[in-house]
Amino acid sequence: MTRDDTIGQFLRETSWRHATREALTGDASNRRYHRLTLQPGTSAILMDAPVMTNPDTAQFVEVAEYLQKVGLRSPRIFAKDLERGFLLLEDLGDDVFARVAKANLETDLYIAATDVLLHLHRAPPMPGLNSFSAQHMTQITDVAYEWYAAEGGRPPAHTAVDAALRAALDPLDHVPKVVALRDYHAENLIWLPNAQGTDRVGLLDFQDAVLAHPAYDLASLLQDARRDVPAGVCEAAIDHYISSSGTDGPAFIAALALVGAQRNLRILGVFARLALRDGKKHYVDLIPRVWGHLTNNLSHPALGAVKDLLLPILPEPTSEKLNRLATRCPTTPAH
Repeated sequence: MTRDDTIGQFLRETSWRHATREALTGDASNRRYHRLTLQPGTSAILMDAPVMTNPDTAQFVEVAEYLQKVGLRSPRIFAKDLERGFLLLEDLGDDVFARVAKANLETDLYIAATDVLLHLHRAPPMPGLNSFSAQHMTQITDVAYEWYAAEGGRPPAHTAVDAALRAALDPLDHVPKVVALRDYHAENLIWLPNAQGTDRVGLLDFQDAVLAHPAYDLASLLQDARRDVPAGVCEAAIDHYISSSGTDGPAFIAALALVGAQRNLRILGVFARLALRDGKKHYVDLIPRVWGHLTNNLSHPALGAVKDLLLPILPEPTSEKLNRLATRCPTTPAH
């Protein structure tokens, strides 16, 4: 039985058995999405997430239910089959921030997204989530050395960088952690202008949620790998978060630089791996922007020791470097 046959079988067990199906653009994962339409104005989204490559679908369900419980706008789940890897979700529409932010309301969108984070950070944390410690955050940057620096070969020695990064991140472990959705950016936020308050922001792609420093998702939002967020919009969102939360401004800005550097270092490796191992070459086009975020974060004094050790072993994304990442045949790491 093919995967399409299995999809048909699943849908026959729901009230959407007669719906038409339209494939939608996916993300960096192995999930696929389809819009199901019964009649004009009546639609749902089918998430096709094969279990072998998407073990986190059950957590998607749990996080969706948690977000609804604390008053945020995740899609309702109409039907599920976790054994086969299917979810039937509420269709929140196509107005992702990345599309509608081109209009004059860009600052309004990002302030609304910041309000969602403020609301989330005031809520009781979701039980059972993994915690992003300084040690773990440092460990998961290894992908940058293996796939971005070494292009799937033997990575450069980075023990000293790891020690410096962990030491820089360590103070964040002493700040109470909040729920972080991790992929909180303009491609995963839906604008719902007819709603009120935080319901105007529909949330997608949160199955990797963890407990992390409150700066984590704001760094994800403002240091977007896929689009340039204007400096004025970033400043407005940061000021809004600081003033509304009552947090210490300089400490929060330092934390933004710290988690931003960690995130972007890891993203460099993930994007290189997607190109070199998985053949998803278009991610190479995003690397210069990620590099810009990384180097901007490294300019903060809290990362001075990390910068001095990291940049000598991490090659700049020159045209030659990017061309190699884009043209190499798919490979596996050498050990």
